[in-house]
Amino acid sequence: MYDSIIKGGRWFDGTGAPAAIRHLGLRDGRVATVSPVPLDETGCGTVVDAAGKWVIPGMIDIHTHYDVEVLLDPALPESVRHGVTTVLLGSCSLSTVHVDPEGAGDLFGRVEAIPRKHVIEALGDLKTWRSAREYVDALEALPLGANIASFLGHSDIRTAEMGLDRATRRDVKPTAAELSAMERHLTEALDAGFVGMSSQQLLFDKLDGELCRSRTLPSTYATTRERRRLNAILRSRRRALQGGPDVARPQSLVAMAASSLGIWREPLKVSLLSAADIKAIPAVAHIFPATARLLNALGGDFRWQHLPVPFEVYSDGIDLPVFEEFGSGAAALHLSNQLEERRQLLRSESYRRQFRKDYDKKYGPRVWHRDFFDAEIVDCPDASVIGRTFGQVGVDRGGVHPVDAFLDLVVEYGGQVRWRTTISNHRPRVLDRFAADPGVQLGFSDAGAHLRNMAFYNFGLRLLRRVRDAERAARPFMTLEHAVHRVTGELADWYGLDAGHLRAGDRADAVVIDPDRLDDSLDAYAEHPAPYFDNLSRMVNRNDAAVTAVFVGGTYVFGEGRAGAALGTRRTGKFLRAG
Repeated sequence: MYDSIIKGGRWFDGTGAPAAIRHLGLRDGRVATVSPVPLDETGCGTVVDAAGKWVIPGMIDIHTHYDVEVLLDPALPESVRHGVTTVLLGSCSLSTVHVDPEGAGDLFGRVEAIPRKHVIEALGDLKTWRSAREYVDALEALPLGANIASFLGHSDIRTAEMGLDRATRRDVKPTAAELSAMERHLTEALDAGFVGMSSQQLLFDKLDGELCRSRTLPSTYATTRERRRLNAILRSRRRALQGGPDVARPQSLVAMAASSLGIWREPLKVSLLSAADIKAIPAVAHIFPATARLLNALGGDFRWQHLPVPFEVYSDGIDLPVFEEFGSGAAALHLSNQLEERRQLLRSESYRRQFRKDYDKKYGPRVWHRDFFDAEIVDCPDASVIGRTFGQVGVDRGGVHPVDAFLDLVVEYGGQVRWRTTISNHRPRVLDRFAADPGVQLGFSDAGAHLRNMAFYNFGLRLLRRVRDAERAARPFMTLEHAVHRVTGELADWYGLDAGHLRAGDRADAVVIDPDRLDDSLDAYAEHPAPYFDNLSRMVNRNDAAVTAVFVGGTYVFGEGRAGAALGTRRTGKFLRAG
């Protein structure tokens, strides 16, 4: 009767309804039965005993940069192994639908720290599509492990129509024909089932390559008129705008957020980056929920995106994206492909003077807290500095300024100096408040990007652990049912996707979790080589005992750290069309 059975687990349906012990029968990619009594296992190919475990819908990651990796490793195992069965591509104005391989390399290489060479090679070898519809067909021809949904990137279509050089000049506006072509591309993408468009106004996202190196992303050059015309299409179709306002220009945040309002017109679904408890500006944590409440009370449909775990980042030397937010940091990253010239720059006293000035500026909008006493060295050829902060190293060296202590080590050892810091989301009570706020969407993992900087593939598991621990400590901030809903059905419903629920008739994307193994292993540091990126050792998460089974489209694909036979060999995921 059934292709697979998940028996005796504590079942969560993804709606927030009370959980119950149930037996699930899966057939033809759907949930055929949710039963309070055991099911007949005769002829069933896969039976998973979930007694004592949780059975939840597959989780949804609303913010990834898998646009290149999905072509090279369509199984997306780093997300699937942690119970994520649906991922959204095309974030931050970046997608690979229309741009050529060289342009894609320039767009993705520096902003998302995906090796430019591999972006160009992947698209040069594998790109067969010329339209959004053909892009969907190309994805569905791959042995997808997880389900895919996608935004169309504003920088993608702007580059394709205007060329990267013209698209990144303040004195150049698109011609009427170019703007009409962008509108056609967006309309076609929505017809093909894209969830919407992603846009960007953040000015410390910089281009790679030589043609337009260190200019900001093409989307940041768009005029208000251009944005309004594209937003009007999204508004009329009830699709979403994902946006990144510029933290240094509050007016960009106000404009992007206010575009959600539906005064004398349809409201626009807007999801902005990102609600965070930023160490550098702790008071801003109060603004995010208040903004969402106000806009939605006025008739908008507005959400913040939020990573519901501490935002811990690692860096090899100076190669950390947040350094782009101030002049001296951006100057060093501009020379990332000219290492000797960079070393000479970092030795320069005039450069160091400017870096110290930028570092000592502690006020105003910013992301990095600019505190080298809060930056621990985790690896270095000089073993005496491992486990110490750059600030402590400066003290040990006779009161050297923290900036000079940092630059001295980077000049001597380059990327062999590996260090870490937590930029935001460091206060548990604020994290709890964000996690339960209806104006906040949980996601923003950046999976597939910043391969040496961070790993949040298991953000959903870490959220569930925190909710469970709060319940056990008699200080609950939300129910487990609500937490499951927040990372499954709530997101699917807002983006209009066939995912995130686990009722009879729903798509059979399911995850079996052992709650007793939601332990400290979720926070552990791990690396794993990526063979399609010349075996680059990427940051990953490894907490394999926590997830005992993952099903995508009714097929067993992962469990207890091992891939199922189907993962990567046949298509279990699909392109999920919005609406």
